[in-house]
Amino acid sequence: QVQLVESGGGLVQAGGSLRLSCAASGRTFSTYAKGWFRQAPGKEREFVAAISRSGGNIYYVDSVKGRFTISRDNAKNTVYLQMNSLKSEDTAVYYCAARSDTYGFTDWRSIDYWGQGTQVTVSS
Repeated sequence: QVQLVESGGGLVQAGGSLRLSCAASGRTFSTYAKGWFRQAPGKEREFVAAISRSGGNIYYVDSVKGRFTISRDNAKNTVYLQMNSLKSEDTAVYYCAARSDTYGFTDWRSIDYWGQGTQVTVSS
């Protein structure tokens, strides 16, 4: 089992920045690919970013490329999502996710573990 706990959400003005953190416990953190999804009201959960077990492979949805950066610190069992140049359309609940591999990570139905979510609200 892997437990994931997100933090760092909040309210920010458009153009601002936030950094989300996801602390993991349970089975060995480094054996899982990690990533982030988001879900806005009335919309399906959407893939945002993923990082492989070693950190050597990283993937983003097109809408956040150049603005968001995913990283991980295996020594701290933590994965991060640095979000810059935030837009109102980034408003959503952000979920940390874990899967055995990045292959197939973009499909929320393939995720093995979820965090509880953290709200990000961007005001225009």
